[in-house]
Amino acid sequence: MAIKITDDCINCAACEPECPNNAIYEPEVSWRFSDGTNLNDDTEHEDGGFSDEFFYIATDKCTECIGFYEEPACAAVCPVDCCVPDEDNVETEEELLAKKELMHS
Repeated sequence: MAIKITDDCINCAACEPECPNNAIYEPEVSWRFSDGTNLNDDTEHEDGGFSDEFFYIATDKCTECIGFYEEPACAAVCPVDCCVPDEDNVETEEELLAKKELMHS
């Protein structure tokens, strides 16, 4: 399951540099698969969590840090605990590992 940032976010930006997939974006910034990965897709996307009010996680890039860390790094550093599992985007560990390999191989 991907992680999402709730509207309790205080825009402190503590989570953004912690993401190994570069899946966390500032408000009003469209995300790209090519940001911080080996993928060549420079298309700007506003689906998968885009927010104009607070930081957000691009669901298609989030792997819950599987293959990198023991727990989601964003949740570990968030001072207000607003990085939570996204129950609308459930993926198996195998699916998350495959996504990681696709982005970083």
